[in-house]
Amino acid sequence: MLRGQAAHGGVPRRRVLITIDPSPRSGRDEDVSPSTRTTPRGPRRSVPVTLAGALISLLAVLLLGAPTASARTAATETPAGTKAPTAALTEIKNFGTNPSNLQMYLYVPDKVAPNPAVVVVVHYCTGSGPAMYSGTEFASLADRYGFIAVYPSVTRASKCFDVSSPQALRRDGGSDPVGIKSMVDWTVRTYHADTGRIFATGTSSGAMMTNVLLGDYPDVFAAGSAFAGVPFACFATTNGSEWNSDCANGAITRTPQQWGDLVRGASPGYSGPRPRMQLWHGTEDATLRYPNFGEEIKQWTNVKGVSQTPARTDSPQSGWTRTRYGSTGDQAPVEAISLQGVGHNLVTSGMAARAITFFGLDTGGPGPQPQPGACQVSATTSAWSTGLTASVTVTNTGTSTLNGWQLGFTLPSGQTITGGWGATYSPASGAVTATNAAYNGTLAPGASVTIGYQANHTGTTSAPGAFTLNGQACTAT
Repeated sequence: MLRGQAAHGGVPRRRVLITIDPSPRSGRDEDVSPSTRTTPRGPRRSVPVTLAGALISLLAVLLLGAPTASARTAATETPAGTKAPTAALTEIKNFGTNPSNLQMYLYVPDKVAPNPAVVVVVHYCTGSGPAMYSGTEFASLADRYGFIAVYPSVTRASKCFDVSSPQALRRDGGSDPVGIKSMVDWTVRTYHADTGRIFATGTSSGAMMTNVLLGDYPDVFAAGSAFAGVPFACFATTNGSEWNSDCANGAITRTPQQWGDLVRGASPGYSGPRPRMQLWHGTEDATLRYPNFGEEIKQWTNVKGVSQTPARTDSPQSGWTRTRYGSTGDQAPVEAISLQGVGHNLVTSGMAARAITFFGLDTGGPGPQPQPGACQVSATTSAWSTGLTASVTVTNTGTSTLNGWQLGFTLPSGQTITGGWGATYSPASGAVTATNAAYNGTLAPGASVTIGYQANHTGTTSAPGAFTLNGQACTAT
């Protein structure tokens, strides 16, 4: 199992770290064992490493691909049924049904919100719950926004979550997902948490488990954010192995319907709404190859019943390409972020905040976002043999000024935009987003803006029939 242990969740590194950086802003726990940390989430400090220690660290890297992240924790323990101390990582004992002997760690901020949301933060292979606590920004975000963070921790030798066995890939099947569901239930009971705001996130093995949790328990989780993972059931095995080379190498491809059926089959009696999903992947990921990103998009757009054509494409940060499916806002049904030139080592600084924005747990997010507003749209077309022009007038019928807007609409079949004015249009066909120009981005209450585009057509010359403004449906006239 050495190969599976190294590649399944840890980042293979062939180096010895001389400087230790325990800051939660680094987001690189694969590099640092908590045995070298002093105070979790504390200030940065440099610690010299002896030659003997360096040789031991090098041996560990060569054998496992990543340092073990479970040597020491700063967690305290609390008896079953009692609340945990605030502002400290606490291990919870006897939290419920736990067939695979997981450990439960909990972080409750000093100022926990009434009926708080719960975010389950799932570690990478060779990692631990305390490593995710001290090495990601979720705890500091809990301090800011008042949610509770749950950190499951694997006790099996590989420190990998079970995302492969038939038991893991069905509801109440008797493996890790059951224990994590028990952690959520315990937290809901103890803190009267909001059952409509339960979320999961994780990296590598934890990203795979995020996919599994949303598939097994669609009635429990409202949304997930998976950093460098694979689709639900991609890692499935029947021989007891934790490793699936075909999936890891991006060699498993299925149709969207086939991927979606795997998710729906995990909880076959369920017919309610499905969780939203945010997906992250680096183009240079050598552990769980980049094609898995596209397969995840196929799976979750099918599960959510939305088009695979993005409703919006943008670049929130240099080297990032973000696509949103089903709507254009921060809480789209599916959001996917491709990271150019990035490998497997996620979550890095600032990414956790964007996951919290996707969950809807912040009040502003990591960057300015246009606010929704009431709207009215009228659209007309003027056509000739193979082309047309369209004029679209948007009126802000709300009570607040819009400082930036995106108008969403779907072009009739056979139409393709070849040019436009008053806005930028992307993509050229299907579900299109028109984004304001620099000179018309401010739209006061009662004000209107007229934009237009030219398009080719194959016979259908009508204007779009439905519009959204910053994600909110408009009245069409």
